[in-house]
Amino acid sequence: MSCADLSSPPAGLEGDKMSIIKFEFNPKVGIDNPALTLTEDTEPCSRAVPHTDGDGVGEPRFYLLTKESTETFGFCLHEELVCPGHVIRQIEMGGVAQRRGLQDGDRLLQVNGHFVDHMDHLRVVQKIKASGNQVLLAVLDGDSYEAAKSLGRDLSQMLPDDIRPRLCHVTRDKSGFGFSVSCPEGTKGTFQLSVLQDGPADRAGVPPGSWLLELNGDSVKSYSHTQLTRKLKQSGNKVTLLVASSAVEEFYRLRGLRVTAALADTSRLPFKVRELHLVKGPAGYGFLLKEDDCSSGGVGEGAERGSQFLWDVDAGLPAEQAGMKEGDRVLAVNGESIEGLDHEQTVGRIRAREDQVTLLVIDPAADEFYHSIGLSPLQFFEDGDPASGSCTPSLPSRSGSPALSDVEVAPKGPMSWLMAAANSIEIIQSQRQEEHTKLCQAF
Repeated sequence: MSCADLSSPPAGLEGDKMSIIKFEFNPKVGIDNPALTLTEDTEPCSRAVPHTDGDGVGEPRFYLLTKESTETFGFCLHEELVCPGHVIRQIEMGGVAQRRGLQDGDRLLQVNGHFVDHMDHLRVVQKIKASGNQVLLAVLDGDSYEAAKSLGRDLSQMLPDDIRPRLCHVTRDKSGFGFSVSCPEGTKGTFQLSVLQDGPADRAGVPPGSWLLELNGDSVKSYSHTQLTRKLKQSGNKVTLLVASSAVEEFYRLRGLRVTAALADTSRLPFKVRELHLVKGPAGYGFLLKEDDCSSGGVGEGAERGSQFLWDVDAGLPAEQAGMKEGDRVLAVNGESIEGLDHEQTVGRIRAREDQVTLLVIDPAADEFYHSIGLSPLQFFEDGDPASGSCTPSLPSRSGSPALSDVEVAPKGPMSWLMAAANSIEIIQSQRQEEHTKLCQAF
């Protein structure tokens, strides 16, 4: 079984009192809305009584958990033989999860707007880990989950169709960016977009009438209209917008949740993580793996160790045939992030399977983009993405004995840039702790 750790007290707590979540503005009226201030229960161990329908099925609950880099979220995610679903367990007293209201036995339905009940346990763990220091979870209490299952209900239909804001990368043409901004007079941070049909913004996926939340990775909540206009002019020919439709904005506003880029739908971005599945040929895979220094910065443990890049891709060999390009950075090997691993450890991961390997990689331009907005590209990777070179599952079986493979080891090079990656928590392998538990991952 596997296990790891997620707990941290948010600022502003005194003793066992719960924090107050306050939505800072209502884009529809442009002012603070005290009526929507949410105060959490002052009893940390209190159990919310779910509202149920006639069949005893409650409604999903949503929690936005935020922690510091050195802290954990304070819960474990179990896969159990006698309990279906992804089960919330071992909630740490005083931790983020407990203060926000997660309860023992809750079933995890969504991670950052992605339905996960049908997913392999390790893929769900990977999604939470890739979220870094903030994650949006949708859960259903255990009794309601089992009641819904027994009734044959489609759990995905109990959740909103799309609760994600949208990240859009807009490139200016001769007519401009193809959108205009309106703002109620005398207010700050409340900007609604009008989008020119078939213009650059429309082609980039900006919904007409959406609300602007971030510009080039920075929140606009304190901007005046003049400041926003200046920032747009300073952006050159390209801008990255975090936008939310009125329905998405209302979803978060009514729950007192802050919308961030970490929760975004990135399907319309031109920057993609690619999945490469390589089967070793008689001459090997045909590439060289090179580590480069990261002294210039970056986030997460990987910034201290260096990044792994692909070079000397031989023409006609499996690496080139799979779509590998020189300069690609390796993000994961066989479904496991290599964040925090050094060169030798990464090579070991590649050699762990005798005749094949699956890599997640990203090209320099895409890598630089995600770094510029401070997010991990792994956070947004989806199996079966059209940009992927393969539909191989991102978390294959751990079976297979270690064997040598034709991966060349290169010394560290002079490059020192590292793109942003999620804070990684290594999965610790151990023996079965309890007979009924198959897998356990702590966050």
